[in-house]
Amino acid sequence: MAEKTEIDDVSGTQTTGHEWDGVKELDTPLPRWWLYIFYASILAAIVYWVLMPAWPLVNGYTKGVLGWSDRANVASDLSALRSARAADFARLERASYAEIAADADLREFARAAGESVFGDYCRTCHGAGGAGAPGYPVLADDVWIWGGTLADIERTIAYGIRSGHPSAHLSQMPAFGRDALLAPQQIGDVTEYVISISAARTRLAPNMGAARRGATTYQEQCALCHGPTGAGDRAQGAPSLDDDLWLYGGSRAEIRRQIELGRGGVMPAWESRFDPATRRALAVYVYEMGGGEPDPPPAPAEAPAATPMAAPQ
Repeated sequence: MAEKTEIDDVSGTQTTGHEWDGVKELDTPLPRWWLYIFYASILAAIVYWVLMPAWPLVNGYTKGVLGWSDRANVASDLSALRSARAADFARLERASYAEIAADADLREFARAAGESVFGDYCRTCHGAGGAGAPGYPVLADDVWIWGGTLADIERTIAYGIRSGHPSAHLSQMPAFGRDALLAPQQIGDVTEYVISISAARTRLAPNMGAARRGATTYQEQCALCHGPTGAGDRAQGAPSLDDDLWLYGGSRAEIRRQIELGRGGVMPAWESRFDPATRRALAVYVYEMGGGEPDPPPAPAEAPAATPMAAPQ
């Protein structure tokens, strides 16, 4: 490598004297505008270090002269947002669904707030738009395991299912195969019977001989929860078996697998995470997503007891 400075014949620019394999390096200075920007960037960085949080320390970081904090700013913005929405949330918490449905502004507020919460906390399991997944109920239909009134949905959100909360919904299907409660042939027969009483019978074509054998086992082992006709029982969280909607899959193998294993998922309790108004907003969103059920009519008031007439004097 030569270190001789000279003028390049082609460009007329002085070289640095460096040469590699016959290639010489021109001594071309950087443009002044580029240098000015570079120096300005260094100056701006120094000013930023002084004004803003910048350098990590052993037990913290430099706070900067301005004391800027994105965390504090976000907390302040959220507080301001909550304050702005406080009146609407207060109205929502007190209103029945009939009152919410009759108030277009309140209904839209509830839906928007509920959709936001659903996207943040519920979509992971129940899917976009409440489409569900194996083991996670579909929320976009009108089938409700634990009840579909607004109060029912709110209770499920608040306390969860098998969550450990004292007020949580509890149900447990026995594992008839894993715990050897039924013989494999009995499980197969019950599987065919369940298919035969469901809307899946046209799709799965049950073995009617096995279904007739399984009918007796079903009445002995399953009817107490799912009902004699398979209509289900919401009080126990026992799903209906007469439709073609299956929490863990509707193939013959999956239906049998559910009887064998008695699977049951867990939904967390959100009572301590969401305030009552937020739970109400989420319940309204889920209610409208799936076509919720009307509240039951109020029980008739008892007639007041008749006042005995005074005997004539």
